[in-house]
Amino acid sequence: MAHYRITVKYDGTKFAGYQVQPHQRTVQGVIQRALAKMAKVPYIHVDGSGRTDSGVHALGQVITFDTPIDIPDRNMLAALNSMMPLDILVLECAHAPDDFHARYSAVGKRYMYRVALGKYTDPLKRLYTGHYPYKVDAQRIQTALRDLVGTHDFTSFAASGGQIEDKVRTIYEATCTEDTLNNELRFEFYGNGFLYNMVRIMVATALEIGNGRRDLHDFERVLAAKDRQQARGTAPASGLYLQQVYYPGNNAGATI
Repeated sequence: MAHYRITVKYDGTKFAGYQVQPHQRTVQGVIQRALAKMAKVPYIHVDGSGRTDSGVHALGQVITFDTPIDIPDRNMLAALNSMMPLDILVLECAHAPDDFHARYSAVGKRYMYRVALGKYTDPLKRLYTGHYPYKVDAQRIQTALRDLVGTHDFTSFAASGGQIEDKVRTIYEATCTEDTLNNELRFEFYGNGFLYNMVRIMVATALEIGNGRRDLHDFERVLAAKDRQQARGTAPASGLYLQQVYYPGNNAGATI
């Protein structure tokens, strides 16, 4: 069996998330069926670096799999892309060491969240951004985000339905920048791991801080409370992108 690692970009709009679900179109399901057809076998399992929800996009999802077909990397890349729908693109393909696993070998992830500003929802952005129609101070948000950097218990920022009991995570970077050309805010979060809906909840809280509905350092209070109700909102899935997954040797020099 040949062990491959691929990096995949996808538009999550028409997927019921990454993970296989009965009678649903998923990223994992599409790739598994393509590989099985290529190898002429009933089933090939693929492992992703993590699950993305329905409507969430990826710029750099990493996937590993074993296949009885052992062909050059460039041939596997071309073959997979010839079988992909238009909302999935395989960016990179390489043979990987046998002990490399897309999920368990990962040491960090970077997410991006795009927020469209303006009074009304832009019909050409609605599937690829969240929308916030209120006045917001990006510099105030950037100051507030510094309170997330470090190792904390993120219970207040974890949605119900998550199966992980340990809610302690380390955030290395948390930033908010203004894209004035496109009238957007762009958030980036880089950490050693993220809980279910954690990024989307942090963005919703940050926007309320930027609007003045919360105190500048309200992240500190919400973290200490360890109470999901204190964070309240969740930003829409449409604005979230899994941007990059880090592995030993390609981490971003994580420091806190």
